[in-house]
Amino acid sequence: MRNLIEVREYKQNWPMPKNPIPIVIFGAGSIVSDAHLPAYKLSKLPVKGIYDPDYEKAKKLGQIYGIEVFKEASAAAAEKNVVFDLATPPSVHFEVIDLLPKNSTVILQKPMGGDLKEASNILSLCHQKSLTACVNFQLRFAPMMIALKDIIDQGLIGQVVDVDMWAALDTPWDLWKFLEALPRVEILLHSIHYLDAIRFLIGNPIGIHAKTMGHPASKISNTRTSAILDYGNELRCAISINHNHSYGRKYQACEMRICGTKGAAYLHLGVNLNYPKGEPDRLEVNLGNGWKKIKLEGSWFIDSFAYRMRQLQRVVAGEDDILISKVDDAWNTMALVESAYKSSSKPATKIPKYSNSNKV
Repeated sequence: MRNLIEVREYKQNWPMPKNPIPIVIFGAGSIVSDAHLPAYKLSKLPVKGIYDPDYEKAKKLGQIYGIEVFKEASAAAAEKNVVFDLATPPSVHFEVIDLLPKNSTVILQKPMGGDLKEASNILSLCHQKSLTACVNFQLRFAPMMIALKDIIDQGLIGQVVDVDMWAALDTPWDLWKFLEALPRVEILLHSIHYLDAIRFLIGNPIGIHAKTMGHPASKISNTRTSAILDYGNELRCAISINHNHSYGRKYQACEMRICGTKGAAYLHLGVNLNYPKGEPDRLEVNLGNGWKKIKLEGSWFIDSFAYRMRQLQRVVAGEDDILISKVDDAWNTMALVESAYKSSSKPATKIPKYSNSNKV
């Protein structure tokens, strides 16, 4: 008899909009050259033009992809009937949004600001300008995550009772020298993906206990994080992230385990291993008849960037009803990040010390 994995198909991608809208990109950094532009090209999403304060950098990408290069941000922002793709640092999101016409459609690179205050200001500005705006939390749109969400929503693993996110990585921080000056790095720029994906899968936690720290061999302010997300007394959720596991690939890992009352799922997030080369993603499920590997069509990098853009455009066209990761929802991920840093800054519960005065 054929097993469930062979006969059941799980959603893994996002449909194309019937009439794709041209895209104007702000920013020409590595995330654009390595992910946005290749993903849009692969997905046949039209890109009209690109702007970056470093004109020569933008010009190179313009020549490669045959797209217009804007010399001024105001000229890029003046384009009509486009989607504005802000692949910009969080510190400049607000000023770029301020340039955009009212009622524009925009996608912001995560995070939504450097802290919750900035995120709140961005949210208010988006509302004031009546923008259709979302944040590029693209892990939600990775084929493995779309499939896992489908499996959970169908009730195939029952009630989710356990979520573990574990990473032991050797992240090459030297690729991003600018991070050395930032007070917030690990949670804000990396684990935010996991926190947002967990919210996507199982909803908002009640609270969080967290500790984030650096490493003696690293110039980055924080590269290691442990956190417990409080979902009450039936669902346990924890993340453990170490970017300084520099002892070879053998015992490195980047994986998520989800257990339910009927079954379980395992995710292997390959892009973070041997970065930037990466490894293939994996999704396996056990629905009561042993572990089965689901054949994935695509990967977190780069397919998720195209699926994020497709979903936004389908909402604009009326082909999808709900905008996933709209700025209002993304604010909640930023609130979770802010709470994690707040928790980390507080002392742990003290353990009583034994002394003769403790004797009964």
